[in-house]
Amino acid sequence: MTTSRFADPESAVAHFSARLGLYTDVSDVRAALASGEPGFTLVDTRARVAWDQGHVPGAVHLPRAEIAERAAALVDPDLPVVVYCWGPGCDGAAKGALEFARLGRRVKEMVGGIEYWIREGFEVETASGVERSPVDPLTAPVHSPVCAC
Repeated sequence: MTTSRFADPESAVAHFSARLGLYTDVSDVRAALASGEPGFTLVDTRARVAWDQGHVPGAVHLPRAEIAERAAALVDPDLPVVVYCWGPGCDGAAKGALEFARLGRRVKEMVGGIEYWIREGFEVETASGVERSPVDPLTAPVHSPVCAC
C-alpha cells in the first residue's frame, strides 16, 4: 500500500467525526445504560421471535417495519435513539435507523448488534430471566467485561 492511498488528515477528521455521529459500540451503550441516565432510548428492531429469544435489558421492542407507525407512542420524542438488530451481517438496524431519521429523530446504530453484546459477555433478558454468556476472547478481554478499546 502506498501512502498516496491514504486520506489527508482533514478528510479523515471529517469522515471519522461523521461516523462517530452515526455509530456507537456495545461497550459504550452498556456503560450508558449502567449509568441509569443513558440519554437515549435503545430500540431492538428485530421481529418478536428474535426479541423473545433474548434482548438487551431496558431496550424497547419496535420491529423495523413498525417504526413509522408506532414510534411516536413507544419512544420518547425528546431523546435520541440507538437501534440494534442481530449483528454485523444484518441490515435491520441500518433500516431502522433510516426510519427514525425519516421521522426527524436523532439516531445511531449500535455496531455489532445483539451478537456482539452477547459475545462481550453482557447480560441478555429472556423469558427465563437475565442470562450472561462467557466473554468471547476474540471480541473482549476475558477477565473484564469492559472493552479495552
